[in-house]
Amino acid sequence: MEFIRNGFPRVVVTGMGAVTPLGRFPEFWEKLKAGISGIRRIQSFDPSHLEVQIAGEVLDFDPTEYIEPKEARRMGRPSHFAVTAAMDALKDAGLTVEDLEPIRERVAVDFGSSLGAHDLAQQASFEFRTKGRRPGPFALIESIPNIPAHHISRILGALGPLVCISAACATGTHSIGDAMNLIRYGKADVVVTGGVEAMILDYGIAGFISMKGLATGYNDNPTKASRPFDLHRNGFVFAEGAGAMILETLERAVKRGARIYAEVLGMASSSDAYHVAAPEPTGMGAANAMRWALQDARLDPELIDYVNTHGSSTPANDATETRAMKQVFKDHAYKLAANSTKSMLGHLLGAAGAVEGIATIMSIFEQVLHPTINLETPDPECDLDYVPNEARSQRVRVVLSNGFGFGGQNASLIFRRFEEGDSLGH
Repeated sequence: MEFIRNGFPRVVVTGMGAVTPLGRFPEFWEKLKAGISGIRRIQSFDPSHLEVQIAGEVLDFDPTEYIEPKEARRMGRPSHFAVTAAMDALKDAGLTVEDLEPIRERVAVDFGSSLGAHDLAQQASFEFRTKGRRPGPFALIESIPNIPAHHISRILGALGPLVCISAACATGTHSIGDAMNLIRYGKADVVVTGGVEAMILDYGIAGFISMKGLATGYNDNPTKASRPFDLHRNGFVFAEGAGAMILETLERAVKRGARIYAEVLGMASSSDAYHVAAPEPTGMGAANAMRWALQDARLDPELIDYVNTHGSSTPANDATETRAMKQVFKDHAYKLAANSTKSMLGHLLGAAGAVEGIATIMSIFEQVLHPTINLETPDPECDLDYVPNEARSQRVRVVLSNGFGFGGQNASLIFRRFEEGDSLGH
């Protein structure tokens, strides 16, 4: 077996963990295949004063499985999710904290968050303004976006690079690609990577209502709200959660007899340089991210079997992403399969790319594509194969996962199926 590809150490995924509105990994993957929606009426607060009263919430979650109760009370919800997903991923990889001890200087954490712990910041601000109560010594520090990554590295004792990427809705996708490059360029042998978001708060919902970004008219029928590529889509559904992966060199994974889910082949990012919230209409920025990811992996577009789309369910994004895919793949765009995980989970913002990356990898691992639910009336502008409404068994070997974010930030990842006796032939 060759451990070098294109002049770099080969990078593989050996463990995964997730906290989502459909449960943790692998439970949420089973529900995705079954076409089950995790979108429901908001339960963490009374949303009756809001036009939009639904979201993809994480329910029945106990942060103390891996975190001491006293410490958990001090941490924000994003840190709870991130630590849980990361430790689940470590366990899934067949590793323990003790296993990492001898190589802790070669263990990195590359874990992103877009917004940080607004639950803590909101509480501290409220108590200061209404009661004059000074924030606690860690209230502000615990609320900034890099702190979930800090907690993961502290619990693992990881002394390698500690990175937090904040790239809006492209955060998770970008973080996994950055983690791949840490290994490629010899900065780490093992990386815990992913993304997290927890922002289901009344003013967060209200802000996106003002932006006219959220799906409206579905308070009484929440599971129908997220409908990517459907003619009648009218916005995304706010959601929360975390996704985590363990990336290793192929050589290390083989030596320790690890289960290998997939190989990470390439990643690229781009900017629309256009608008703070709207995608560049031609799809140029999204197309560049996909095209450059293929170049990074040294692959021809025709070798992609499946795309896990950003597929946010907004009128502009879904049409623009479709245009971008046609630019990149040309006639092949009509031969590959595509789907949207957001149709069932909603939009996890900074966590979206990480959780959707897990779904993409499981599609390779099991050779099954989950459906895009609620695709009832196809939009004529969105005329590709989006795996409507029912899961599909299909041979998929090389796949692409997209994450596009506010501010015109685009990122694309490429994964490849790994098999025993795998050769370097594409």
